[in-house]
Amino acid sequence: MASRLQDLDADSQVRFARAGAALTAGNVREAEAIARALNERHPEDPDVLRLVAAVRGRLGDHAGAVDAIQRALGARPDDAEFCCALGHELAVQGRLDDALDALERACSLAPDRVTAWYNLGVLCVRAVRFDDAEAALRKALELAPGNLRAQLQLADLWKMAGRTDAAAAAYREVLAVHPACGAAWWGLAEMRAADPGSDAVPAMQAALRDPRAGEQDRIALGFAIARVLDRNDRYAEAMHVLEETHAHARRTQQWDPGVFARGLDAILAAFSTPPKMAAQPELGRGVIFIASLPRSGSTLTEQMLASHSQVEASGELPDLPQVLAEESRRRGRHYPDWVGSMSSGDWQRLGERYLERTARWRARKSFFTDKLPGNWLLVGAICAMLPGAKVVVCRRDPLETCFSCYRQYMTADGQGWTHRFEDLAAYWNGFDRAVRQWRASYPGFVHEQVYEDLLAGPERNTRALLAFCELRVERIWADFDRNDRAVRSPSAAQVREPLRHDTARAARYGALLDPLKAALGYVDIVGGH
Repeated sequence: MASRLQDLDADSQVRFARAGAALTAGNVREAEAIARALNERHPEDPDVLRLVAAVRGRLGDHAGAVDAIQRALGARPDDAEFCCALGHELAVQGRLDDALDALERACSLAPDRVTAWYNLGVLCVRAVRFDDAEAALRKALELAPGNLRAQLQLADLWKMAGRTDAAAAAYREVLAVHPACGAAWWGLAEMRAADPGSDAVPAMQAALRDPRAGEQDRIALGFAIARVLDRNDRYAEAMHVLEETHAHARRTQQWDPGVFARGLDAILAAFSTPPKMAAQPELGRGVIFIASLPRSGSTLTEQMLASHSQVEASGELPDLPQVLAEESRRRGRHYPDWVGSMSSGDWQRLGERYLERTARWRARKSFFTDKLPGNWLLVGAICAMLPGAKVVVCRRDPLETCFSCYRQYMTADGQGWTHRFEDLAAYWNGFDRAVRQWRASYPGFVHEQVYEDLLAGPERNTRALLAFCELRVERIWADFDRNDRAVRSPSAAQVREPLRHDTARAARYGALLDPLKAALGYVDIVGGH
């Protein structure tokens, strides 16, 4: 940890160095004890406060980390390292706007700081500011041409934008220097047009044994190998690789079904009786929330809506959960504990705050989409704060949905439910239960878009979708694949193709999926079992 240590005595400097070494070695408790003692001796020293922030962040106390680093910045406001640290901790809390401000200041204070530009680029992607993200990542690579993380992030950005050739070239450039880079192998395998093919399987298997490969590399490699094997009809081999890969992934991305169930129960109980809505019934008109589990056709639905002349597609916006998090901080209580104490005016205020945060998406068109996957948990709040909005729930056959999630390399927080069949089933059933309650509680507010029905009758189903969203009829089912907007989703390449009828994979795996079928309580009416 870089430090000036201007005002520390010699003994404190030695202790400070020991704490930094302990943090680097992963001995967080040792570092915490030293940091606490140093903080008692030097309560306002900015370097000690920075150390305290680092320790608290590693212990998961991100609010405490933000408090400590803000106090450090009070004493040294022009310290770019402190600004970077603040940006990181704010981002972990989901406070993206504040985090972006901190990182932009860090870049301004230290324009040659690669980490600041890289972190700014990553957060701009999360904030759906793709042009700013590309500029920041290019700056990071200008300062450090071989920066692996910046190369990968930029390649991912190009993949989202549909620039397949540029993305594939970037991934291959990474692999030429880092042949064990799992993220680059997965980037190629995920894009059908850049699929490395079965001839690359031995190279990927060799990369698994490469001592330079870390745990995340091996996990990404496993998914990449399974994807290539699947495309070459080697289903039993693909399933074996997936089982091994998920066993590794569970160690790094855990999930507690009990915590999930209790959280879902709390949300549904809080909205068992619909709360008072915002006073203006038209508030939110023009906002189309898309809610679904991953791999259920939500990106396809948004891509079709984005082809309508009146609709701006925003992608996975973080604004709704951030508005709810702001209210939680204001009230000092977690969501949904404060739902029962909300007045009509309170919900109006939250709705107006959401519209303020998302105003840029209405600058050109009257309607815009918000496709954050977790929207399905928040339909009750959406209806209360934005009664004029619309919610489109995308559904797909539960077996296909769960198996598609199982086959996908997911790196976002909270995706640990994808690693075991019983957890996949629990998550899907929770989604199903929530959607049933929302439809019963808010008739006319929620529209279900079923993936298989859309494939069977695209014009009929799309007309129903447009009518629900109060959009005039346009032939969006015919030309959605020609929309070249950036798509932040695993389906980015697929939605740039005409409707495909070959995306179902479960039947090809046959009895290998019997455990998943059992977990879902799946009944095959046609097959009789």
